[in-house]
Amino acid sequence: MSATILIVEDEPAIQELLSATLTRAGHQVIRADDGESAQRLLREALPDLVLLDWMLPGVSGMDLARRLRAEERTRSIPIIMLTARGEEQDKVSGLEVGADDYVTKPFSPRELVARIKAVLRRRAPQATEDPVDLGGLKLDPATHRVSAGEAALSLGPTEFRLLHFLMTHPERVHSRAQLLDQVWGDHVFVEERTVDVHIRRLRSALEGSGHDRLIQTVRGAGYRMSAQAEASQAVR
Repeated sequence: MSATILIVEDEPAIQELLSATLTRAGHQVIRADDGESAQRLLREALPDLVLLDWMLPGVSGMDLARRLRAEERTRSIPIIMLTARGEEQDKVSGLEVGADDYVTKPFSPRELVARIKAVLRRRAPQATEDPVDLGGLKLDPATHRVSAGEAALSLGPTEFRLLHFLMTHPERVHSRAQLLDQVWGDHVFVEERTVDVHIRRLRSALEGSGHDRLIQTVRGAGYRMSAQAEASQAVR
């Protein structure tokens, strides 16, 4: 599954190399030449990951990373710092402001793609093509198939994305607003109760195999996917 990656890099040749490398790897690329442009793009929609150059004109990469980590809306976006500064203290400084990884120029395109994949697997597993198995329920994003035991399940595209997100973040409680941001996109403006409609549809699709019990309603908080045997508290 391709991820949407925001490249923030002011050197045209490096920006072009990064864009070509990530596009070949199957990702969607958005580009910004400086911190101000990046912030405008982030206000429109959130990417799955930010590839951020340390030395930028105006707002530096370090300052932009601090801003992203300080705001609730952008706090969880994975960040990889890209820089020519290779000293240990520089790497520590980048990690201390909230970067998830640090790639030093000149870099190997293959290594960069591998680093991005590793960070996405840790921080945004719903943006990868890794199969997921939870309580006997299996989802394969590469083939867009869901199965329970030997039985294939049919899901609509929104229910598939919703299930994928919940299965890749088990045991965590997600509010309706968080699910809208993560599954629908934070630039899509729909009622929070829309989530309830799709949760009901998802539970209905899973009911035949008994896996609807994995989706639990946490009253006053949102929804959680759990492989624990406790019954769902949902009101059908």
